[in-house]
Amino acid sequence: MPLSGEAIRTMNYVDDISVTLRRILAVLPSLTDEDKQRVAEHFRVSEPSYESVLTAVASKK
Repeated sequence: MPLSGEAIRTMNYVDDISVTLRRILAVLPSLTDEDKQRVAEHFRVSEPSYESVLTAVASKK
């Protein structure tokens, strides 16, 4: 069964997120330890989080 257009678009969003994460990883070596801590905290409090999206995808609702 072929994927719906919405599923394909959603997968493209995931690809966009992956590109963004690669860019973040490329910058991390240039940050100070203090900057890295602040970025890490920003990741922890950001919503929706990666985990919350995975939970929603796995939900059977």
